[in-house]
Amino acid sequence: MKDALMELTDKMKEEFYEISEYIYQNPELGDKEYKSSQKLITFLKDHGFYVEKGIVNRETAFKAVFKSDKPGPVIAYLCEYDALPEIGHGCGHNMIGTMSMAAGVILSKFVSETGGEIMVLGTPAEETNGAKVAMAEQGVFEGIDAAMMVHPSGQSYESGESLAMDAIEFEYHGKTSHAAASPEKGINALDAVLMLFNGINALRQQVRQDVRMHGIIADGGVAANVIPDYARAQFYFRAKDRGYLNEIVEKVKGIAEGASRMTGAELKMNNYELSYDDMVTNHALSSAFTANLKFAGVDEVKQASKGLGSLDMGNVSHVVPAIHPYIGLDCPGLIGHTREMAQLTVSEQGKRALIQGIKALALTGYDVLTDRDLLERIKAEFYENSSGRVNG
Repeated sequence: MKDALMELTDKMKEEFYEISEYIYQNPELGDKEYKSSQKLITFLKDHGFYVEKGIVNRETAFKAVFKSDKPGPVIAYLCEYDALPEIGHGCGHNMIGTMSMAAGVILSKFVSETGGEIMVLGTPAEETNGAKVAMAEQGVFEGIDAAMMVHPSGQSYESGESLAMDAIEFEYHGKTSHAAASPEKGINALDAVLMLFNGINALRQQVRQDVRMHGIIADGGVAANVIPDYARAQFYFRAKDRGYLNEIVEKVKGIAEGASRMTGAELKMNNYELSYDDMVTNHALSSAFTANLKFAGVDEVKQASKGLGSLDMGNVSHVVPAIHPYIGLDCPGLIGHTREMAQLTVSEQGKRALIQGIKALALTGYDVLTDRDLLERIKAEFYENSSGRVNG
């Protein structure tokens, strides 16, 4: 059966190339991926999927379902398709969306025999305000047994970790005055922002090595001879796990409030993007995917590297067994979010990786549908990890 699945993928590969190329040629920013999402939806509908558009109140999000007539596990493939400003698909989301959609379509041709259900989820805005967060919060993953996607990279890697992340904006409101003639009558909002930065910099030596804190001054005044009455900073805070990140954020909020008291500037804080949780890879599911990736023709799959970025797939992994591996473009040292990576996604290396990724995703879904022991191990690991997070 696995050979038949791979043969079907090869038979349809030109269609999959065309879809990836189309999304590449029509880059769209997060929550504005109208052409990209519709391209995927049209193909899914053409292959018998029932599609619900605009889920979780996001216009370009969708849920596509293909049910068999037999009971069985539910497999979810997650599509990303947002691009980066100016660079386009420098993170390879044209490939990600195509691989997940295609894997769902391929596997759907076999569920009449295996039983079960295939779900393909369109998840907008991974680069900024990831829809997977809302999906995890609003129960979209309820009843799903395994959630998968695969990300292009320079080389192939097993699914690993990512950092939990909070994006926080700090606004300080002061009072303008002439900086030379009447400085005593002003309240300097920019001073508060500078104290915020100094306090965060002082905190760095008191935190674990996995913590990342990086920010900018988004507004800092309009003229050097006018005391700024408004200043604004934006920061990303990251840590290996959500619990420790929450501790760091509480300390940062104390620093921000201290800067307010020292200067007299009024403080407002808010999350300007959705928060991402750390990625908890399901290793039973990951091992199955790695074996299938090799079966699909990938010679080497490296051990998971230490995660230093943040993914909204992390939120998914806290509510359902999930993986986020990487498939190589035969370019060691490749840097993501570059035009070079964007171009590689539609190169010969990109096309080869695209088909290998589709096969590995579909084969792994097939394993979950047919191997009861694998499914039990996936579930047991997930519940054990979930218990540890709750009790820890």
